[in-house]
Amino acid sequence: MSKVTLIAKSIFRYKSLLVGTIIIVFFFFMSVYAVVLMPYSEAVKRWNSLDYWEDNPKLASPSWINLLLNRKLPETLILDSKYLGTKVRQEIPFDGGVYIRVEIHFNYEYDDFPSEIILRLYMHNVTRTAITTLTWVKPDGTELIVDESSMVGGYRYYSISADRQFQARYTKYITEKLKGRPTYDISPEIALFAKEVSGLLNPETKEVLKGRYRVILIVKSPESSADVDVKLNIYGKVFGLAGTDHKRRDLWLAIVWGTPIALAFGVIASVVTVFLEMIIAALGAWYSGFVDYLTQRINDIMLVLPFLPILVMVSYFYRLTIWTLLGIVVVLSIFGSGVKVYRAMFLQIKEMPYIEAAKVYGASSFRIVFRYMIPKVFPTAIPAIVLSVPTYVFLEASLAILGVGDPTAITWGRVLEEAFSGGAVYRGYFHWILEPATCLVLMTLGFALIGFTLDKIFNPKLREL
Repeated sequence: MSKVTLIAKSIFRYKSLLVGTIIIVFFFFMSVYAVVLMPYSEAVKRWNSLDYWEDNPKLASPSWINLLLNRKLPETLILDSKYLGTKVRQEIPFDGGVYIRVEIHFNYEYDDFPSEIILRLYMHNVTRTAITTLTWVKPDGTELIVDESSMVGGYRYYSISADRQFQARYTKYITEKLKGRPTYDISPEIALFAKEVSGLLNPETKEVLKGRYRVILIVKSPESSADVDVKLNIYGKVFGLAGTDHKRRDLWLAIVWGTPIALAFGVIASVVTVFLEMIIAALGAWYSGFVDYLTQRINDIMLVLPFLPILVMVSYFYRLTIWTLLGIVVVLSIFGSGVKVYRAMFLQIKEMPYIEAAKVYGASSFRIVFRYMIPKVFPTAIPAIVLSVPTYVFLEASLAILGVGDPTAITWGRVLEEAFSGGAVYRGYFHWILEPATCLVLMTLGFALIGFTLDKIFNPKLREL
């Protein structure tokens, strides 16, 4: 039986290795998907551009939440008069102006109220003041005049959800209609989508009125060439596979692109650090004397210096990209306990007969160190490399949570930092925290299972544990 077959059998004896491999392979394919999905530069540009996400709801839960609930939470409706509206133009003969009526229809079949309603008006060929009237017609025929105002210029952003005048008018209207005052502040979202029955007065018994709605905008302009387009966003409470954050950004982008960044940061830092530790230890052990003394004294100094405070201090003084941060982490990590461990191994290897034979045959110091000594120790370093990857992944996340990481990078740590500052826990936006935190835990678990298994394989004394 070949040596490869024996190693393969030894490996597949451990279910932990299989589970860990499945987890890491999943994250690997996620990384490939991220690269195929879009270039990193484009992902960063989108993530840091608030305008790109304006059609997404704020702090929405993932859409699959609807599969777990006994009621259907609303999804976002984007209604644009260019595609969905009925537009009627009428000339006004007495002043040479124009009368424009835009009507948009939509069905609402959800069991909860929307989170926000925003209207955008785009006026064309306008230089003078126009008068606008916005009317909301419910499925039961109830008509509500939401807004009457004048408009100067070509664009108006109107947040119906933030219109306190409409809210006050509606509260007065519903109080008179139902002969009772509401026990809570009726928001515009509830006012425009609720059944106007006695249950509306109590926040626990209000009901959504399902059916076909109509939104009518009337524009009167003194200019006959005027035209208007309307975009109505009725924001829901669920969105996509991962939901959104407080800036309307799709968290799926952060989860996907956070995967290759976490893997690259952890693997590069781990591999480079371990190799440099081995090289430093091997050179010190081989040359001994002043070289060994110098490396050991530097190593002793680095062991007592506080790693994280130094990294935080450097990050505060200089704005670091995530790759510059990776370089600093490697520089601060190459001296440590690993150098002492490898040095002890190399001191034993240095006295072995095959090293003496290499010296007799005239092998150079470079060849002996890099061809005969380091390869001898390398198998024992593989578990150390694998086990240290989660350390660096969590280090990057920790720095981001402390606010000293790359402010533009799309990382799981950055998402957690914004969730913490946005009060995700006590406001109930658990998806904002659980998704990146779960990814961090799973990646750590995967590397830990592989690392501990490899440690048992390369260190037979651990197999009995």
